[in-house]
Amino acid sequence: MLGQLIFDRLEDAARHSQPGPGVTRLFLSDEHRAVTPLIRDWMTKAGLTSEIDAAGNIVGRDDKALSGAPTLILGSHQDTVVSGGKYDGMLGVALPIAVIEHLLKTGIELPFGIEVVAFGDEEGTRFQSTLVGSRALAGTFDPKALDATDDQDITVADALKAFGCNPDDIPTLKRDRKNVLGFVEVHIEQGPVLEKMDLPVGAVTALTGIERHRVRIQGKASHAGTTPMVDRHDALVAAADVIHQVEAICSATEGMVGVVGKIDVTPNAVNVIPDHVDLTIELRAPERTVRVNGRGQILSALPNIARNRRVEITADQTYEAEGVRCADWIMNGLGQAISEQGISPHRLFSGAGHDGLAMHDLCDIGMLFVRCRDGLSHHPDEAITPEDTGVAAAVLIDFLKMVGPMKGL
Repeated sequence: MLGQLIFDRLEDAARHSQPGPGVTRLFLSDEHRAVTPLIRDWMTKAGLTSEIDAAGNIVGRDDKALSGAPTLILGSHQDTVVSGGKYDGMLGVALPIAVIEHLLKTGIELPFGIEVVAFGDEEGTRFQSTLVGSRALAGTFDPKALDATDDQDITVADALKAFGCNPDDIPTLKRDRKNVLGFVEVHIEQGPVLEKMDLPVGAVTALTGIERHRVRIQGKASHAGTTPMVDRHDALVAAADVIHQVEAICSATEGMVGVVGKIDVTPNAVNVIPDHVDLTIELRAPERTVRVNGRGQILSALPNIARNRRVEITADQTYEAEGVRCADWIMNGLGQAISEQGISPHRLFSGAGHDGLAMHDLCDIGMLFVRCRDGLSHHPDEAITPEDTGVAAAVLIDFLKMVGPMKGL
């Protein structure tokens, strides 16, 4: 019953999307504005007092949290990628709110405060800057991020102001670590492990480290019909070599994955040898040493490619987030709660980045993964079931009942 309620609410939230396949709801967009009253209504039904903070987060607190009691933060992000799914992020918003509503209706009182946060921006789709909301709570928000622009040259600062937020107040959002017990996020797995093991949920051990690089390959444009093959400085052929190296090195490195996810070719004409290519490289691994070693191999291959293809290649790192380990007490508590549902308490690491990467700078973190069909995410066909959603809710309820004794409250 609780699983179906959450599932239905996720369907309601998915209606707040740009036209097109799947769900597109970007940070500080009209769709973000439209979904906000819905989430706040859920919070009200759960007995939470809600507000929109200076970073565009939707925050709900119970009376204990408002009074300054030790507080456990729950939540996830409301934003999506372009043409994404209904459950990435929003599951971790709707589910804990419904769980708190269930505890309220059944008269179960927790000996600590609860705060539920629908982070405004985790995906970074609109402004190419991620974890804005969670970094604000953790006290690690970089004011330079306010100058980032979208494809309409609107800055984060201006978008926040248009949303009714005051970006100057973001530093005041930093939580007092002495009052925060931890941060727990429920999220779809975004991978195939749980489905292959026929398990509805699993406890997360660590969140992967991520880095991104921007690569410029400068060749020389010339006529595609009159320039002999041996005389070409073809930037796109060199780009193909770079892509091959990324694929080969990541395939040979256990625990690391990588992708060249974006490529722009200039002049991009049918009869002109490409003058220059801009591409991105993203590398992920839970262990920093693995990721750094892989990065070194890829970057060291670039000079040889440049020499062989007679082009110039430059690379700049644009983003890095270290992997973080989930707290043992949260992992153990979630594992015990999973066992109490008669399910094997499997543990797995996250190959995706999450708000926990930022919240780790504030407090202990943990995650509960929920099985998704075919491991598919960031896609319109992303799918979970009401039954698995109900299991995840039951696990969170049991876990919340354990937190007080585990923390001596």
